[in-house]
Amino acid sequence: MAPRDYALLKQSMESKDQCDVVIVGAGAAGLMAAIWAGRTHPAKSIVLLDGAKKIGAKILVAGGGRCNVTHHQVDPKRYAGSTKSAITKVLRRFDVPETKQFFSELGVDLKREETGKLFPTTDKARDVLNALLTAAENANIRLHNPCRVEAVGRTSTGFFVSGQWGRMECKQLVLATGGKSLPKSGSDGKGFDFVRSLGHQVTRTLPALVPLTLPKKDPICQLSGITLPTTLRLHSNTGKRILEFSDSTLCTHFGLSGPSVLDISRYFLDFKSKDPGAYLSIDWLPGKAKDELDADLQSLGHSSVRRYLRSCSLPERLVKMLIEYCSLELDLLGDQLPRIGRRRLIQATTEMRLDITGNRGYTYAEVTAGGVPLNELVLQRMESRCCPGLYLCGEVCDVDGPIGGFNFQWAWASGYVVGTSLG
Repeated sequence: MAPRDYALLKQSMESKDQCDVVIVGAGAAGLMAAIWAGRTHPAKSIVLLDGAKKIGAKILVAGGGRCNVTHHQVDPKRYAGSTKSAITKVLRRFDVPETKQFFSELGVDLKREETGKLFPTTDKARDVLNALLTAAENANIRLHNPCRVEAVGRTSTGFFVSGQWGRMECKQLVLATGGKSLPKSGSDGKGFDFVRSLGHQVTRTLPALVPLTLPKKDPICQLSGITLPTTLRLHSNTGKRILEFSDSTLCTHFGLSGPSVLDISRYFLDFKSKDPGAYLSIDWLPGKAKDELDADLQSLGHSSVRRYLRSCSLPERLVKMLIEYCSLELDLLGDQLPRIGRRRLIQATTEMRLDITGNRGYTYAEVTAGGVPLNELVLQRMESRCCPGLYLCGEVCDVDGPIGGFNFQWAWASGYVVGTSLG
């Protein structure tokens, strides 16, 4: 679908300051809630407010500008935060086949890549956003931006929202404000203040799907630009393995990024807050056991250790770093490798301990871990148990998934549940 001019969709606020439903946040979840609210309840007056000058920033940057809409197999067990059973109840209301059909009907066909990720066949995130905006327009949604909401509260008949643009009252309020990730897009955590003011708890929040940092002089930082498959493991302070992720890893000037790093980041940050001695290790040769590597090194004879490691598909710069890290000579031969040096090299290659100093924060995080627990919502409607008439969807909830379209699927599903429940 060709890009369209949505100037007509962005209307000035009308003098009338009342409506049936106000949805705060025009991201993935907010747009989905608005579309299905308009389709399901056409008689309702529905206003969608967003503080950003340009709508859909997160959609446009997702998947490197291609928008990873969902994953071909969304397993609730891969989500963190609230209980798996609660997350499952929401996800099954609008599953992957329904997501594919929904976007197809909007003119956006999806293709599956080897990783299982589903992208628009055009590889253009703009097509996804345009389709959603068109659907909202066709559902008679009044979208106003930039209209940043600064306060929300109860009234005798419902709720009010207000900002520098004015004040509006409504019978039902939907908060699709996002978390704290990518604050320039508008999701700066204000939504958490709103839900607290209306009686909800917010669990501890932290950046998720976020790159991790190392000391500036760490040898890994000298490998900037190298990408390769690795396994990252989370260990307790005693060395016990807690969990692991195997995927592509990117070495950078500040530390580590890439799918494996992003996926393990929230678990590491959360676990370390409870166990300060917890740490991460990296296996540069996933799939090769320590005893197998040990046998290979012992059988090298007069062959070069360096050449052997390169034959394992390790980049030259990484091979050099590993050998120097173990205080060995670069041109060392197999029959010259001492036992202690061999053990050191095996450890460095298969389970190098990482000196993580922190993370790149919400500015670079793709999602926020934490939020409103799902047990505070009536899941059939995503309606607040403590504040009837208030509905929540998307990242403001305590649900976060791995990379690959899982977080978008949560947005589509939770937004759909809210939109179809505003009766």
